[in-house]
Amino acid sequence: MASDTFGFLTDQSTLLAVVLGAILATIGGFTATALERTLDKRQRERNSALFFGEILSTLAIIIRFADETKKIGDPYGPITMRMLRSARNELDIYDRNRENLFDLGDPDLRARIQTLLIRLSMPLDGVIEAAEEIRNLRTQLKAQKDPEERAELEARIGADETRRENAYKFILETAAQLQGPITGLEPLARHSFDRLDKIARS
Repeated sequence: MASDTFGFLTDQSTLLAVVLGAILATIGGFTATALERTLDKRQRERNSALFFGEILSTLAIIIRFADETKKIGDPYGPITMRMLRSARNELDIYDRNRENLFDLGDPDLRARIQTLLIRLSMPLDGVIEAAEEIRNLRTQLKAQKDPEERAELEARIGADETRRENAYKFILETAAQLQGPITGLEPLARHSFDRLDKIARS
């Protein structure tokens, strides 16, 4: 009889150990999954911060180079326009990868990046389009003999030049604000984007 009682207790202890083991294994599984998700989220945030930090830094450098080039010779010559088209290409890269912006946990930082890049894209397109329009109008002006037609073409060229210059000034004003988000991305990226600028200046 005593043997049966102790056997029952032993079975109970075994069952309790199995249940406790199952509970601990479940908790361990949940903990491991939660930790894996946290680490994955941090890695994705870091990769996103690195990517957008490089995009913003490259844009700032290209626009600075374009402004330096603009002060030499023809303000909107081939080299300056090539620089501005290169800046537009960087914005195209951003557009293709914009969904990665949501990997950044800071909503204010995301909004600042998005707003600045939208504000840059429109005047960049304006400068590029105006430059092309001016080039076409000047070609027409050379072939035009009629004084009234020439006057109209010259007026259109003047208007496009004003529009182009205003858009360019807006680009410079907006580009001056890029450093704020770049600085905000550095802790998330665990990387200093100053190196890119230092290499570009050297």
